[in-house]
Amino acid sequence: MSAAPRRVGVLGGMGPEATVLLMSRLIRATPARDDADHVPLIVDQNPQVPSRIARLIEGVGEDPAPVLADMARRLEAAGAEALAMPCNTAHHYAPAIRAAASVPFIDMVALSVARALATAGAGGRVGVLASPAVRRIGLFDGPLAAAGLTPVYVADEAATLAAIRAIKADGPTPAARAALGAASAALLAAGAEAQMIACTEFSLIPDAVDPGARAFDTLDALVDGIVAFATGREAPARLAG
Repeated sequence: MSAAPRRVGVLGGMGPEATVLLMSRLIRATPARDDADHVPLIVDQNPQVPSRIARLIEGVGEDPAPVLADMARRLEAAGAEALAMPCNTAHHYAPAIRAAASVPFIDMVALSVARALATAGAGGRVGVLASPAVRRIGLFDGPLAAAGLTPVYVADEAATLAAIRAIKADGPTPAARAALGAASAALLAAGAEAQMIACTEFSLIPDAVDPGARAFDTLDALVDGIVAFATGREAPARLAG
């Protein structure tokens, strides 16, 4: 690399393992020949961000938006030149993050929709392996529709939510793997061969997706976006959705 990579601030802790996984995948994805070539990160590992599931599904609990906005301000003040957040559901609060900081927000939703189009093709159906909150708030619906794609969601939301909670509590259990595999197989049966892993708990068990699916992980889309920003291959506007 001819210049030092730009510094990225990470709004983390949702969950903690997903943030560590982002960092690990970022190291592997960066074209580095020495330590100095890697992407410098400032990570706010904040597991105390109020529950997105409680707020968006159950209608109870504290609003995560002010906490996320405070994290964005702190990261910018610490020297972050862009922000990234390895949590799909929390992107519902992206407007609050953008309003709180003047640096670009590397948008995992926008990056994932671009990858979904490349995977499914124009007019394709895209299976969404995510928290039920993602469907209820329509996080991907508008962006996918704008790209000419149709989202297909898992019918058994209770099983999906139970798997996510199990991973948060106990890690990638066999039961969680089985639940993700069953959800992926159901999407495949519904005509969604292209599938996106759109929950960072499920990012811990991508191998559980049905082998017949053409699946990608939204976390990997975010990793690629961070590398593109940090190394100067993409202008911030191209990554911000």
